[in-house]
Amino acid sequence: MPVKTLSISLQTCGDADIHDITDQIAHHVAQSGLKDGTVTIFCPSSTSALTTIEYENGALSDLKRLFNEIIPQDREYAHNARWHDGNGHSHVRAALLGPSLTVPFVNGELTLGTWQQIIYVDFDNRPRRRELVLQLIGE
Repeated sequence: MPVKTLSISLQTCGDADIHDITDQIAHHVAQSGLKDGTVTIFCPSSTSALTTIEYENGALSDLKRLFNEIIPQDREYAHNARWHDGNGHSHVRAALLGPSLTVPFVNGELTLGTWQQIIYVDFDNRPRRRELVLQLIGE
């Protein structure tokens, strides 16, 4: 079964900066030459994560508010005490969502729901240049 590995570059602002990467993923799937299979998106970062959501202002605001409520930035974090970089909350938030997402595709199209988009969230406390890894497996 063929495997194709690709990447997506992002420039982020940090502080729960959310990017809709659905169209980029769909483009790579459509151009891959594979008809049916799965695409795994992975962020090689311990302060960012991937998930799906309805990409609209209300849902995005609710997601950001949730993270501020359950993992506030101003709490004491042992990570900050050790490294003094102020992003202990970023690591915990990212760990909660996780670094990867796998989506099936059929006939060259992602099998997402009507209101479901793939998002990348950068929780770090500063702007970053990120490189996401895509791995497509299929036939």
